[in-house]
Amino acid sequence: MSKEQTKTNFNKSERFNFALNWADVDGREYRQEIVDLANKIGRTKQGSSREVIPFGPEYYALAPLLNEYQAKLAMHLKFREKVSAEDIAKAAGEPYEKVKEAMDYIAWTGAAFVNTINGVDMYWHDIFVPGHLEMINNNKELVAKYPEVAEAFYYFGKKRGPAAAGIMPIGGGPMRVIPIERSIDGNSKKASYEEVSKYLNESTVFSVSDCSCRTSREAMGEGCGHLKEDMCIQLDHAAEYYIKTGRGREITKEEAFEIVQKAEDNGLMHSIPNLDSPGHTHAICNCCGCGCYAMRLANEFVNGDIVRSNYRSVVDESKCVACGECVDVCPTNALRLGQKLCSKEPIDVEMIKVTPRNTEWTEEKLNRDYRINRKNTVDSGTAPCITNCPAHIPVQGYVKLASQGKYTEALELIKKHNPLPAVCGRVCPRLCEEDCTRGDIDEAVAVDDIKKFIAEQDLNKDIRYIPRKRHDYSDKKIAIIGGGPSGLTCAYDLSIDGYDVTIFEKEEKLGGMLTFGIPSYRLEKNVIQAEIDVLQDMGVKFKTGVEVGKDVSIQQLREQGFNAFYIAIGAQSGRKLGLEGEDASEVISGVDFLRTVNLEQPTEVKGKVVVIGGGNVAIDVARSSVRLKSVEQTDIFCLEARDIMPAHIEEVEEALEENVNINNSWGPTRVITENGKVTGIEFKRCISVLDAEGRFNPQFDESDKKIVECDYILLSVGQTFNYGNLLQGEDVKLTNRNTIQVDHITLQSSKADIFAGGDVASGPKLAIDAIAAGKEGAVSIHRFVQNGQSLVFGRDNHSYKMLDKKNLMEPEGYDGTVRQRINHVDGKVSRTTFKDLRGTLTEEQIKKETARCLGCGATKTDPYLCVGCGACTLKCKFDAIKLEKVYDVKGYELENLPKAVLKKAAIRKVKILANKINPLTKTR
Repeated sequence: MSKEQTKTNFNKSERFNFALNWADVDGREYRQEIVDLANKIGRTKQGSSREVIPFGPEYYALAPLLNEYQAKLAMHLKFREKVSAEDIAKAAGEPYEKVKEAMDYIAWTGAAFVNTINGVDMYWHDIFVPGHLEMINNNKELVAKYPEVAEAFYYFGKKRGPAAAGIMPIGGGPMRVIPIERSIDGNSKKASYEEVSKYLNESTVFSVSDCSCRTSREAMGEGCGHLKEDMCIQLDHAAEYYIKTGRGREITKEEAFEIVQKAEDNGLMHSIPNLDSPGHTHAICNCCGCGCYAMRLANEFVNGDIVRSNYRSVVDESKCVACGECVDVCPTNALRLGQKLCSKEPIDVEMIKVTPRNTEWTEEKLNRDYRINRKNTVDSGTAPCITNCPAHIPVQGYVKLASQGKYTEALELIKKHNPLPAVCGRVCPRLCEEDCTRGDIDEAVAVDDIKKFIAEQDLNKDIRYIPRKRHDYSDKKIAIIGGGPSGLTCAYDLSIDGYDVTIFEKEEKLGGMLTFGIPSYRLEKNVIQAEIDVLQDMGVKFKTGVEVGKDVSIQQLREQGFNAFYIAIGAQSGRKLGLEGEDASEVISGVDFLRTVNLEQPTEVKGKVVVIGGGNVAIDVARSSVRLKSVEQTDIFCLEARDIMPAHIEEVEEALEENVNINNSWGPTRVITENGKVTGIEFKRCISVLDAEGRFNPQFDESDKKIVECDYILLSVGQTFNYGNLLQGEDVKLTNRNTIQVDHITLQSSKADIFAGGDVASGPKLAIDAIAAGKEGAVSIHRFVQNGQSLVFGRDNHSYKMLDKKNLMEPEGYDGTVRQRINHVDGKVSRTTFKDLRGTLTEEQIKKETARCLGCGATKTDPYLCVGCGACTLKCKFDAIKLEKVYDVKGYELENLPKAVLKKAAIRKVKILANKINPLTKTR
């Protein structure tokens, strides 16, 4: 075949798009012996619709590995029939020693199997997948030397996958999901051929190797964060081959069970090669939905039938609390959060409406972006609490656990999403409560008070929750620059993954604005310290009093072996307004004032104090001011009207109770001084803050002005950043707001190994926003420091949507208990101390308050997308999700499979024709 004919054949087929473009192919030699061998292994014929063509994936899986002599010798191998080197030598008419050397090499590459039987090495061919492509990609040396073999594995699936959509009988695919055995325990319909233990107990030789799919993904730089090492178990003849050729290491049966258990505990599921013979296999793969090529058939080609087990998940909504733990681990996104409450108008929760079972499966129906487009909720939405929380903490889940008295389990669930629950229980603005469905009936559930009660355990070192390590990546060193909420969170998550984490903090104390910006009457410092102590118990290292950029540079840290950096220095410097006279010594930044107060250092603030600003920081500044004995009167002046003040309404009310005077709709014009000292400040009436497009553009009545006498002015009009020399010598770009420019998903800066999150990247926000950013930073850093991992593929994109409360029917039978409250603290008392006089709900109140939750959300299952792996059942703490047996298929002998495929294809054609004739009867 000429090169031009080859090009024409390639272009006409359009069966797949290989990575190499034709400019690359033009410089490569066409080799007929490779085409012949690939067709032999694939059991296809040149000229047929399934032929192997030059420069296609099968071709490039073999061409870099074998020379002409080796390829021609391999033509003498038989499919699943063992032959010796002596047999091949006779057939080829070649000397035995030369053939034996060549056959050992061929087996080493993965282009042939080899086992030693009765002292003689026997060789044979198997199918490409699951078979030679896995074996080739499990040869680390070859993948490193010839990355095209990794791409060949990927593109083989792209070529073959679409053609199999809708025609494969259930139980007949080359790979098959096997349920996690614990998920079907006690099920009277369970079958032994769908139990991991059956295959392990029937085997005598075991090996473990890296996952070949993830090896391929990693070589292409498209890893999903699930790492490949020691993931797949081989049995008997496959184990012997893997051990003999150095692909895997020998393990015991007990070690095999331990690997299976660890995989399950980390949210992975199992698949097995399915074409040995019914009820038999040679491997157990521990897979993720975002990296596995078998699961790709279900996800990208929407063809779950080709891999599914006999089971599917079923949710008992009466028990489900929409915690989302099952959604997190579902490999096919078949589980998503929806609503439990009844709707006035029916809602459609079907996730996929068209399947290849009865539809022509064209390109536009494929889910090419499945690695980046996962959804956490169905299109009709789920509970407001988990949706509105920036960290998407599963409120219903921990509320339910608290109602059952399972406080440790509740704390564990919270800390998976937020390592600082005791802190947040005191300072969080309760976004979860703002749209709480219960609030439409009477009052929102006291979510934050429930969380505060649960998190009290963290204050007691004898009962606090310390998470166990998931992995051991202690060979990688991570530097966190800044010990505030975002940095602490990033360190917490990376420590769970077993990284060597050090937090560098320029202050002598950790906590950032939690420590220096939030007054003790709202957040006692021992609360922050208790949650920091947890990180210390986990092995996180702290270096306080060390300013990166001054005492040590980022480059010097690199030289010390740090592999990545997370900058989370916050926004701890106050802004100025550019007013006449604001350089007077009595005009002080509000954040500087709070730092002084929180460090219990003396302050000169006295007399009449004016606080400028209407946010939460301004309220904190004013309430701290009234607690000083030297202060006679404290007034807040802000641009906003009372109903649009950015400060939280409860904070405003508490400030008013403490005799803080709040003056709304006034903007400062100048600071009045005499002999260099402040005597007053002039204001003018603000008539609007935002323009018609909602942008900040205050308008004033220039004729309405007034002068307010004062001794000190505390500016709380926003915060900015003090980088010092932190970024000196680093190619880190800043935005026009002076924040670090980062990718909005990955938080990676313009310098590859530097990530940033919290206020320094987003601008001043809430502590819970900083916590959410810290978690994303940890995800990205884990991927960055590991070879070949993508920062975006397979990560949770937090695609949440709130249910339509206008479409809800009024709940029936809900608990009529009024909202439980902590004892009110009189403002006349609270203003006399910096101690936090607020208490927590009692256990009896917790029982009453948790009963008020309406349980808006529940997990929904798409029965077509679900492949019955059972990973979801292990994560449910409420016994709300189970596997039920819906099929009873053991599998097919390989020689009988084509008949079953033809039968399924014929039935499918009939359905497609029927749907065309009468589309109203279309079913899945």
